[in-house]
Amino acid sequence: MKVHHNLCSAVVEALEQIFGHGGMYADKVLENVLSSDPRRGARDRAFIAENTYEIVRHARLWAALTDQEPGPETNWWNVLGARLALTTDSPLPDFQEWGPLDRKELHAKWAVLRRQRVLRESVPDWLDELGQTELGERWEPALAALNTPAPVALRVNTIKTDAASVRKLLLAEGFETVQTGPNSLLLPRRGNVFRSRAFQSGGVEVQDLSSQLVAPFLDVAPGMCVVDACAGAGGKTLHLAALMANKGRLIALDTEGWKLEALRKRAKRAGAHCIETRAISSSKIIKRLHGMADRLLLDVPCSGLGVLRRNPDAKWKLNPEQLVQLRRTQQEILERYPAMLRPGGQFVYATCSILPSENEQQVEQFLQSRKEQYRLIKQQTISPGENNGDGFFIALIEKL
Repeated sequence: MKVHHNLCSAVVEALEQIFGHGGMYADKVLENVLSSDPRRGARDRAFIAENTYEIVRHARLWAALTDQEPGPETNWWNVLGARLALTTDSPLPDFQEWGPLDRKELHAKWAVLRRQRVLRESVPDWLDELGQTELGERWEPALAALNTPAPVALRVNTIKTDAASVRKLLLAEGFETVQTGPNSLLLPRRGNVFRSRAFQSGGVEVQDLSSQLVAPFLDVAPGMCVVDACAGAGGKTLHLAALMANKGRLIALDTEGWKLEALRKRAKRAGAHCIETRAISSSKIIKRLHGMADRLLLDVPCSGLGVLRRNPDAKWKLNPEQLVQLRRTQQEILERYPAMLRPGGQFVYATCSILPSENEQQVEQFLQSRKEQYRLIKQQTISPGENNGDGFFIALIEKL
C-alpha cells in the first residue's frame, strides 16, 4: 500500500508514548491513537497497528539498524523508515524525517545483527541471561514463539449459548472460526469481534486457549463456594461461573477496585449472576472467608513473560527489581490466601509466566513448608505457542 505521512506519524506517536518516560501500555496507546481519527479505514488502522506492534516486538533489532537502543530518546522515524525499507519493495516517499535510506546497506546490516540472539529476538540482556539460566535449551524456542503474533481465541459462554449457535452467528457477520475444543474457538483471520452480536450479547469472551485451561483445573461443580482471589477484570471468573452452571457462590476478590468494576460489567453481559465482588481493602477480607471455600483460584501477579505474544511491550517495562518483588508477592499470597479453603478443598496456583522461579519453585517451596497441610495433585507447564496458546503454569493443590 502507499505509505502516507499521517499514518507514519501515528505510528511514531504511538512508539513515543510506549517507550517514553511515562511507559504507557501498547494496547491502551493504540486504542487512543486509532480512535483519534474516525476517518481512518480498516487498511489505515491495520498499517498503524501492525507496524507499531512489530516494532515493539523487535524494538532492539530495528533500533540497532539505525545505531540506537529502544527508549525515550530513540528517533522512531528512523526506525520506522528502516522497517519499511526492509519489508516493502516499492520506493518510499521522500519524507524529510527520513533522509536517504540505503536498502542494500540495511539488508547487509540486518543479516549481521540477526546472528545475535538478544537482537534477533529483541530482549534486554538481563532477561536473556535469566531465561538461559532458568530454562536452558528451552529458552531460545520460547523466545521465538513469543515473538510470533498470537491468534484471536474465543470461549463460548455456556450460560447463554453453545458453540454451534455461536459459530453460526459469527459466520453470518463474516467471522470464520475453527473449533479447537468443546467451547473454544480460533479466528483464522483477525477482525473486530467485539462489535459482533455474539460478543455483545454475552455469547463469547475473548480468552487465550491456555488461559481457558485454568478454570477447568479446579474441577468446580454447581452449588460450590468458589473464591477467585486475584480476579482482575474477571476472564477466569466468568469461566468458573459457566463451569458452575451459574449456581452456587463465586466470590471475586482483587486489590484494585476498578478492575472489579470492569468485572461487574462483564458479568452482567455474560448473565453470570452467581458472582459477588469484594475489593481487598484490608486483611479482614481474607479472614472473614477463613475455611469457607470449596475451591480457590490464585491467578497470581507475575512477570507476564508467557503472554509476550499479546503484550510485547511488557519485556521493555519489566526489570530485575520488579521481578524480585513479584516473587515476594507470590509467596505472600501463598502464605495467606489458602486459609480461605475448608479441609479437603483445593486451590489452583497459576501464572502466565514461563520462569520456574515463579512457577514450580514457588509451589515446591510452599509445599516444603506445609508438608502436613497440603499436597500437590497435579501441575502443568504450557510452552508459548503450544496448541496455539500462551505460556502458562497451573498447579492443583489440596488442603488436607
